[in-house]
Formats: sequence, C-alpha cells, structure tokens
Amino acid sequence: MTQSSKTSVAAFLDTVEPARRREDAGVLDGLFREVTGWQPVLWGTSILGYGRYDYTYASGHSGQSLATGFAPRKANMVVYIMPGYADFQEVLSRLGPHRLGKSCLYLGALSKVDLDVLSDLIRAGLADLGTRWEIKPS
Repeated sequence: MTQSSKTSVAAFLDTVEPARRREDAGVLDGLFREVTGWQPVLWGTSILGYGRYDYTYASGHSGQSLATGFAPRKANMVVYIMPGYADFQEVLSRLGPHRLGKSCLYLGALSKVDLDVLSDLIRAGLADLGTRWEIKPS
C-alpha cells in the first residue's frame, strides 16, 4: 500500500504537467478541501489524500490508507473513493464523461464534469467508508 509522505503538497502541485492538468489539480484540491474539511497529504509520489483510515482484514493484514483523494496523471485525473463505486451509479450517471476502476474514477477535462455531482460523490464515498472504518483527518 502507498504510504503518506512529508513532501509539500504545494511543491508537488507546481510540478504537475501539462499546464491544463495542473490547473485542474488546483481546482480539485480546493474542492476536496471544501468537501472534506481536511488538508491534503501526499501519498507516495503523486496522490493527494484527504483523511485516512486504519484497516485490518480478516486475513490479519493491516495498514493505513487515504480516505479519499486524487492523482493528476498526464492522461487522466484519477479520483479515489474508498472502498469503491459499486453503490454510486445514480450519482455517476449525472457526473459527466468518466471511466471506472475498482476504487478509481478516471476523468478527462474537469470542464466536462459536474463539480457539484463530484462533491456529492466524495461525500457519499466518505459516508460509505465510514460505515466500515473510522476515518481520521489527514
């Protein structure tokens, strides 16, 4: 699992390329801060995480993960909603163009995405995660 780091979030955001993705990352950072009320922490080398939770699986494996966040990649903006999107089809249908992975939502240009719906999705994901694990601030 990716670990949190002490790297400056602002310094990381300044390095995001291309410029359009950097601008979108700034918009998402503001959105996640507003929706969660938490300051971001860099996880690994490229994921901004808001909140965290400790987990222990039935197998005994345990660790810590970000509660929600995003990674500005060159091809797509990747939004992380833990533990996944299985129950959010109604919200996703209103979001705009996207692709799904297990706990990843792939977005192109934010100008084509309804940010109010994305805010609803972040809140719903945190509420769902909170039924399984205790969520703590970043």
